[in-house]
Amino acid sequence: MRKTILIIDDEQGIVDVCRDYLLAEDFIVLEANEGLAGLESARKNSPDLIVLDWMLPGMDGLTICKTLRKMDDVPIIMLTAKGDEDDRIHGLESGADDYLCKPFSPRELVSRVKSILKRSSGIVATDQVCASDLILDRKRYLVILPGKEVSLTPTEFALLDIFVTHPDRIFSRGQLLAELRGVSFESYERAIDSHIRNLRKKIEPKENETKYIQTVYGIGYKFIGK
Repeated sequence: MRKTILIIDDEQGIVDVCRDYLLAEDFIVLEANEGLAGLESARKNSPDLIVLDWMLPGMDGLTICKTLRKMDDVPIIMLTAKGDEDDRIHGLESGADDYLCKPFSPRELVSRVKSILKRSSGIVATDQVCASDLILDRKRYLVILPGKEVSLTPTEFALLDIFVTHPDRIFSRGQLLAELRGVSFESYERAIDSHIRNLRKKIEPKENETKYIQTVYGIGYKFIGK
């Protein structure tokens, strides 16, 4: 099936170029030039991926991202002219899966779109992975915990999948970046911290309590679910 990409950006020139490159790769492309209109389009059309500008009239991209994350786990690539590392991390912490700084190559955008969608759809539908009292449902991108089901973004799911299939193995941030195969964070290892922080909020029983993912100080992380 053809995948639908929603571009939310108030710079029409950027929208036009991105649209043309995505159409050439047989994607269906939707457009919005204002924040509230983009949010409404996301709710109405349920796109497979959203390309979202940070600075938008009406409602900024970070607010849109946080709002969507309360009700949907659609993959989001954030676009911005902000190049500072802290801004990149802030964007990822809002729930974005990836980040591109303007100006960027539309070919790189298409490559990242394909990578994230491949990650989203390339898992065997019937597979489940069990670890302790946690079940990773590869069909629905859910983690099943005692008494509840939790939806994960493709990047959060990929990270948890790595951990539960390698229990007690310590991964450095660089190793996790390499294991994600195609999900790009522009080599910023702090991005891993942001995604793990978001993942912990969803799966750990209590805030600041470690049951599943343990920080190994000075090295990285490991899965310790028992």
